[in-house]
Amino acid sequence: MPTATPTMMPDIANQTKAQTEGALDWVGMSNIEMPMVVGAANEPERPVNALIDAFVNLTDPKAKGIHMSRLYLLLEELSNNDMLTHQSLRRLLHDFIASHDGLADQAYVKFSFDYQIRRKALISKKQGWKSYPVVLVGRYNAGELDLELSVDVPYSSTCPCSAALARQLIQEAFSNQFGTDADVDAEAVHRWLGTTQGIVATPHSQRSIAEVKVKLGDAITEFPIIALIDAIEGSLKTPVQAAVKREDEQEFARLNGQNLMFCEDAARRLQFTLNHQPDYSDFWIRVNHYESLHAHDAVSITTKGIPGGFKA
Repeated sequence: MPTATPTMMPDIANQTKAQTEGALDWVGMSNIEMPMVVGAANEPERPVNALIDAFVNLTDPKAKGIHMSRLYLLLEELSNNDMLTHQSLRRLLHDFIASHDGLADQAYVKFSFDYQIRRKALISKKQGWKSYPVVLVGRYNAGELDLELSVDVPYSSTCPCSAALARQLIQEAFSNQFGTDADVDAEAVHRWLGTTQGIVATPHSQRSIAEVKVKLGDAITEFPIIALIDAIEGSLKTPVQAAVKREDEQEFARLNGQNLMFCEDAARRLQFTLNHQPDYSDFWIRVNHYESLHAHDAVSITTKGIPGGFKA
């Protein structure tokens, strides 16, 4: 039998023109699910499940559209045969543009994933996994790469006002128990402080989240994911814990008591820390205290404040 001639499939993107002419800022895909291996500074390679946004601009006002499958296949190549590093992200964005020669001169990609880290407890040194939401964003324009790293870090915040009010109630309970006699039995006070009546009130605290975004300087060649998380937790002093024993819980209570903070205090601590980090050319901070006293949240937002930089 004669061989059938293959039918030419239509290529609408190449063979037709735009119904209405106009250049477009960004065209692409959002929420692409794909596994990646992430390479971070001073850390072993880590597999993650990423959600990816991939875009190029469309400079030709007459072109029907971009070639989305080309963007996807480049991501697929990265997923299967490479790992996500500073170098591979730069190459990926360059390939986005090269795959759309004559159609695009800018590229954008965003990787969102949870980064799992083994963390030691405060005293016992027991270890447990903690998950940190991380976002990596790359923009390529006229040969220049802009790279942003974002991370969400959970911590505990204890209200200074609530702590002062609790101390006042404890003072009043002490006066009621022991009166104003200067000759007080120290052993009796010690026993009394170990009772519920001795600590008649406690300040309120809540789980809180620091959302931090930094623009990575040109000298950085590896993603400083752990370094940024460590800087945030070291500044706030009260990161949430994973595996804990009683001695760890006691130390956590002590750290909360010695690091009372409103959301303004937490934001200023982070602002001070990041202002002294030369590897980050800009930063944006949002502190969220998920109140236990109120039904609403207490929020503070700040930036480095450089001209043309991140906006609050």
